[in-house]
Amino acid sequence: MKLRKIGNFIAEQRKAKKITQEGLAEMLDISDRAISKWERGLSFPNVDNIPRLCEILEISVSELFCGERSDMKDNKTEKALLELARAKEESDKRLLFIEVVIGISIVLLYLIIMTLASYMEMPDWVRGTVIASSTAIFVVVCFVLVRIEQIAGYYKCGKCEHKYVPNYWILNLAPHMGRTRYMKCPKCKKYSWQKKVLN
Repeated sequence: MKLRKIGNFIAEQRKAKKITQEGLAEMLDISDRAISKWERGLSFPNVDNIPRLCEILEISVSELFCGERSDMKDNKTEKALLELARAKEESDKRLLFIEVVIGISIVLLYLIIMTLASYMEMPDWVRGTVIASSTAIFVVVCFVLVRIEQIAGYYKCGKCEHKYVPNYWILNLAPHMGRTRYMKCPKCKKYSWQKKVLN
């Protein structure tokens, strides 16, 4: 895929519509830096942004991927892209389900091990080793579960409704209730309780 050619094409179509980078970013509910990166050929639009971008610029998905206008209308590409978006959403649902199953399992296992270590007869050094190693495993699994939560779906700002994938460590340190976390939105720069959404 020739990103520079596609970037130039996006910029041309945007200017032809007399839309600024900031205006296009607002329509797509993303940052204007993302638009700048697309137009400079440094990145490609996220699969979730492509249908709306094509609608705004009045181009087909095929034209976007080719980086030029075409007389042919290829609905297969549009359908394939929408199928890809649906497949991602289903994959994210599965990931979040796996996160719940692993989370419940590790908590139960940890409680069982702690109970056994507390009441069973064993030397103190064995008891200490069992408690320390099971706690270490529990903590590592918790970090893995946060990673699953980070990559599955998006977080939606409670103020401006911007959807994004937060930084792993920001997500890790954010206060939370279930999958709702108190974080700073990269778009409006305000703190709010942000819910996990899949699309």
